[in-house]
Amino acid sequence: MHHGKVSPLWFGASSVIALALAGANPAAAQETPPADPAAAPPPAAAPATAEAPTTGGLEDIVVTARKRQESVQDIPVAVTAISAKTIQEQDLTSLEKVAARTPNFTVGRASNGSGAQLTMRGIGSSSTSIGIEQSVAIVVDGVYYGQGRIINEGFFDLGRVEILKGPQALFFGKNATAGVISLTTADPTDEIEYRARASYEFNAEQIQLEGIASGPLTDTLGVRVAVRASKMYGGYYKNVADPVTYSTLDIATGAVTPHVATPAARDAPGEEEFIGRVTLKWEAPVDGLTATLKASVDRNSVNNSSWNYVAYACPTGSSQLNGFECKKDFVTHQNNIPTDIAATFPFSKSDGDLYNLYRSWGATGTINYEMDDVTITSVTNYNWNNNRWACACDFQSSAAGTWATENSSFDAFSSELRALTTFDGPINLMVGGLYQKTKRKFEQYIMFANIEDSRVADSYRYLATTKTSFTDGETLAGFGQVTWKVVPTLEVGAGVRYTHETKDSFFTQPYNNIAVQSIFRDQNDPDGLGEVTANQTFNNWSPEATITWKPMDDILVYGAYKTAYKSGGFSNGGINSKFSASPVEDLTFDPEKARGFEVGVKTTLLDRQLRLNLTAYTYKYSDLQVDFFNSPIFAFQTLTADARTKGVELEFEYAPHALDGLNVHGSINYNRARYTSFPAAPCYAGQSAAEGCNIVVTDPTGTFTRQDLSGAPLSVAPEWTGNFGVGYDTLIGDGYKLGLSADVRYSDSYLASAFNNPDSKQGSYATFDASIRFGSEDEKWQVALIGKNLTNQFYVTGVVDGPSTPPAGSPPGLHADQLGFGSLPRTVMLQVSTKF
Repeated sequence: MHHGKVSPLWFGASSVIALALAGANPAAAQETPPADPAAAPPPAAAPATAEAPTTGGLEDIVVTARKRQESVQDIPVAVTAISAKTIQEQDLTSLEKVAARTPNFTVGRASNGSGAQLTMRGIGSSSTSIGIEQSVAIVVDGVYYGQGRIINEGFFDLGRVEILKGPQALFFGKNATAGVISLTTADPTDEIEYRARASYEFNAEQIQLEGIASGPLTDTLGVRVAVRASKMYGGYYKNVADPVTYSTLDIATGAVTPHVATPAARDAPGEEEFIGRVTLKWEAPVDGLTATLKASVDRNSVNNSSWNYVAYACPTGSSQLNGFECKKDFVTHQNNIPTDIAATFPFSKSDGDLYNLYRSWGATGTINYEMDDVTITSVTNYNWNNNRWACACDFQSSAAGTWATENSSFDAFSSELRALTTFDGPINLMVGGLYQKTKRKFEQYIMFANIEDSRVADSYRYLATTKTSFTDGETLAGFGQVTWKVVPTLEVGAGVRYTHETKDSFFTQPYNNIAVQSIFRDQNDPDGLGEVTANQTFNNWSPEATITWKPMDDILVYGAYKTAYKSGGFSNGGINSKFSASPVEDLTFDPEKARGFEVGVKTTLLDRQLRLNLTAYTYKYSDLQVDFFNSPIFAFQTLTADARTKGVELEFEYAPHALDGLNVHGSINYNRARYTSFPAAPCYAGQSAAEGCNIVVTDPTGTFTRQDLSGAPLSVAPEWTGNFGVGYDTLIGDGYKLGLSADVRYSDSYLASAFNNPDSKQGSYATFDASIRFGSEDEKWQVALIGKNLTNQFYVTGVVDGPSTPPAGSPPGLHADQLGFGSLPRTVMLQVSTKF
């Protein structure tokens, strides 16, 4: 029984409380990071006691998980915070790198669709639909970014990263049913400061340059300029494809023409990146009034949109498309678009090379006015991104290949206004409102089936079909919270967020080759269903209630009831199939909701040398959004399922006074994530009736054979995860400083498939990171060597069934090849930094 495995941790809760009560001490003086202009000021720190040690011990961690600055040990939220120092020392400059060191959080980089599968505690969103926003919300400087393509952003010069686990509707709004990754960029410094850093990563042969200038322009205005540029001369993955011949049949003349598809770039991803950010912060003559403007630009390009897709598990041992051996390795097999076809292929490079080009810019203005008892905060943002790619969309070398290009844009304007009271009395309030307007534009061009038509325009000659779609969205939300300090040691909080959201969408396939018109509806289809429109309206109330008890200064016991909501939507990249009776049903999907309970104990023990936190949770998810390709009707569909996650998380950090600079930290986590009701789930490709694909279901879109996944595990949901790390900083010699770190992260085995495909299993694994730093005590210069995944462990964080596998006519029970979203291999970076 799984419950038996966790009983020691559940039993340990009482032991933690007992240890806390026995070993707690009054809080010593606290060291906090720079203030966040978008948050209310923290409560006054307790004065240091005369006996407080002057060396070693834990530093206080300040977070803004409740839209105000508070110690991480004083809030009823399960949150892991990463400081600016750790971010810099471990090069945590992307969401993938943050996930690679964080148990229970994974990022799967996908080629098309939403571009990513972000998963926390086993709850994530399918990568195959561009219309599904992530259940793990990404928030940058207080602004919500819901698109999976956010993983293409390079994040650097950060003040901190906060990982909030579980539903977070009240303070972070819609689409945070699984959790929130909150990133805060650095503000201008009080004194003039210049930083420069040059890095070289040996595996990918990547050069990276970074420069930061920060300081006051006047007595009231500060500025910070941060720029980073990088270029790879190699890559993480090897493409070992052979040239293939893609022969096309001209349906107008009957002529067959061979076209040579050369191998895509041998070293992938060959990334080139430029990021820039300018921050202005104005301290107004009016006491307590500050205004901050942050503007950023990002350009990221790679030489293959699906560079990390690996055929790692095949039922025959070899690819059913090209015969190459399937294995867990950093090796791919992909080919460019044939050059003679690429010349007229929309959004293709003229030479047919595969690529992914991501561009974005955004600006965030924050005004914070701190009066005696009320703080008013306004956060206004506009952001835009455009993503283009050319993909070998069978993800393997094949003479019957599929190639596609895409051009999609997303822009959003949002404005949030909130007020927070800080009265001396027992009751305080937070109230606020949010307005957001979004627009997604999507177009895609696809070549498959070895066909051409010489009668049409050159740009359509080799295409099988095209798609165009858009969604206009508008959101209005109001939220509020009341906190009541019943007695000095007991506080009760209650709040709710109301969300009203509309989405107006359109989809059509403007061109279909005559040879495939029996499959797709185009805009001129005579049955009147060629153009699909949907006008959706969603309304939701998401309440939350918490109770916190502080029997002593360094002990917090809390309980929380939380709910969350992610709106339904429209799959812009779907398919209008003639085999489907209801294209609107195919392209639209329902909202996702979560509700449940969490209890925790947070303690700071042994005279602030030991931080020990224990959390237990159980959450139910209704209408969890699951996207899949329904092969019998050749359509993408988003189904909804019910699920539950429950588990226990134990975190610790130890920094002894006796050895200043030593930090030992780690966690052990148990999470059980299961479908509770999914009686008409899709079968995985090749699944036989004996394997459970034996339930006949009739719905508005047709009659299908399905499986019952009630009780089955969710995708990328290991039961046991954990990490253990040691860091040590010390002065040596005359004015020099040495730093060392070593971290191990462990994951239990899991299924990467959302449909219980046993072939998708990822075995248990452990990764090992380490670094060494040496430089001057005043940080004017430093040399560092940073190693990640030093065991070179290959693992997958998402999966798709190999397109066209199993081939038509295969015997029953032959499964599809499994193409996994592979991890980064071993990387070793040499870094030289200076500060003056």
